[in-house]
Amino acid sequence: MTPAARISAAIELIDTIDAQRVPAAKALKEWGTAHRYAGSGDRAAISGLLWDVLRRRASSAWIMDDDRPRARMLGMLKLERGMDTDAIAALCDGGRFAPEPLSDGERTALSTRTLSEAPAHIAGDYPEWLDGYLAQVFGEDRVSEATAMASRAPLDLRVNTLKAKREKVLASLAHLGAKPTPWSLIGLRIELGADARNPGIHAEEDFIKGAVEVQDEGSQLAALFSAAKSGEQVIDLCAGAGGKTLALAAMMAGKGRLIATDTDKRQLAPIHERLSRAGVHNADVRTPKGDGDTLSDIRASADLVLIDAPCTGTGTWRRNPDAKWRMRPGALEVRLKDQTEVLDRAAALVKPGGRIAYITCSVLPPENGEQVRGFMARHPEFAVVPPEQTVSVLWDKAEDFSRAALSSPEGWLMTPRRTGTDGFFVSVLKKA
Repeated sequence: MTPAARISAAIELIDTIDAQRVPAAKALKEWGTAHRYAGSGDRAAISGLLWDVLRRRASSAWIMDDDRPRARMLGMLKLERGMDTDAIAALCDGGRFAPEPLSDGERTALSTRTLSEAPAHIAGDYPEWLDGYLAQVFGEDRVSEATAMASRAPLDLRVNTLKAKREKVLASLAHLGAKPTPWSLIGLRIELGADARNPGIHAEEDFIKGAVEVQDEGSQLAALFSAAKSGEQVIDLCAGAGGKTLALAAMMAGKGRLIATDTDKRQLAPIHERLSRAGVHNADVRTPKGDGDTLSDIRASADLVLIDAPCTGTGTWRRNPDAKWRMRPGALEVRLKDQTEVLDRAAALVKPGGRIAYITCSVLPPENGEQVRGFMARHPEFAVVPPEQTVSVLWDKAEDFSRAALSSPEGWLMTPRRTGTDGFFVSVLKKA
């Protein structure tokens, strides 16, 4: 397919998503099934165009003064891909499978309109109802922060220290362009261009043998800040598919007791195979059955309870731009209730002197600092471990990280703009 034909296909997909209100991933899958002649490069390019339009949905429509799929595509090509009017016009020449030529109005919009007068939620490409929350945490920087959250994320990998060292994996994945992550001492990063296909990491020998796992650097740091140690009793209370369980197991060097559980047994389905591949032998996966408490035998005896809390996922917009436009205020209220319940549950599991690592992939204050303050009001026996202490695990990078990330009395907030990671909040609370 020509570049122009790919643009036409992406516009068609956007129209389908708008008309049928289907998730973008589902629409892409169905398009690929119906157009088997399209090669992997074509599918990757069309996917990249679609995701970029979703990332810059509001600002692209503003630039064009038109919210239709074609207009959003044209606006995105200017804002996200950095193309000038002539370059866009060359793609829209009305030829076979190409978009129709630019109208006079479209040329004028592309040549003259900017985001200088756009409201913050338009320039930053996020739902208007979230503006107050983002202003609360970022102030006048919220447009810059949100714009960074609308960029494409790299592919980050965590080296499994139970099986390999970073230097060795770095060499074996050099053909993919892997480089060390800026902060995590066990991370690798593969940068991806706008039209780049995701590398087939699952087919790499290092992945098959359990030497690496896909994990954003921010998620790696969140686990590291929990300071899990060999010989401890550690509980991953919202383990899901096991990403942080695997990280904890490596930190514990296979020694101690690691319990992974989740209220949704469907989320736990992949964890068994992942633990086996990673060579983890000290993990006890507890799948919920009926109304029984999977941790009824644990009472005030855990050294560490890690909570990868259910949240709105605002920090992961780079990877799932479709989700931010489907998010509604009611979702935040549900998540706040879930977070309160899981924090209170964790409090009863921690022994005196033990700690809770509370983690969200959100940048919204109600889910982060406000949630921590509410917890301490209900459980005055807990206090926040000073953030400068938790970051000491980064050794010589701790000072630079402290300048980059946002610190508060409750913990650390990482963002794409500041730390180059997904948005993560981490608070470590110690029981007196």
